[in-house]
Amino acid sequence: MRKLLYAGAVAISLLAAGCGGAGDEGASRVANDQLNESQTPEPSEYPSGTTPSATGYSASPTSPVQASPTGPARIDAAPTSLGSVLVGVDGRTVYLFTKDKGGASACTQACAAAWPPVLTAGAPQAGTGVHANLLGTLHREDGTTQVTYNKHPLYYYAKDQKAGDVLGQGLKDFGGEWYAVTPEGKKAKR
Repeated sequence: MRKLLYAGAVAISLLAAGCGGAGDEGASRVANDQLNESQTPEPSEYPSGTTPSATGYSASPTSPVQASPTGPARIDAAPTSLGSVLVGVDGRTVYLFTKDKGGASACTQACAAAWPPVLTAGAPQAGTGVHANLLGTLHREDGTTQVTYNKHPLYYYAKDQKAGDVLGQGLKDFGGEWYAVTPEGKKAKR
């Protein structure tokens, strides 16, 4: 319950900061009060370290959104309607974003809620059908470590519900296009 209150206070603070006006101080004070609580944190109410998203994309057991990874990410290749593509947590398809340049992620904030980055704690592991020499990492602005493949930062799509879903394939979103990634490190073709 405390985490829900905290998330609500942060959302209100962000909304107030974005809108401007006289209510900014009150919202910021509430968020700061929540941040400064020195009580022992409760265990997560969300499975596998998932958290709810303030943008409407649910972080449920069917969503791979991770507040913080608990170990090295494992990337595998699996068959889909697009052919063999890379997958991560629970066999979820991973995507590349054409707006990413120079091995850096251009997907933050609302973009990262809709397209959660594939995060890792430690060096990512190459699973079945994956070329270990193409795996890498980058450090995101928020301090987390994101998995890369063939120098492309990797993401999940929040609307994919189960293993094999490729609902993000070819979408134009957040100023670029999104494609599932082949084991060769290229865009999957439909």
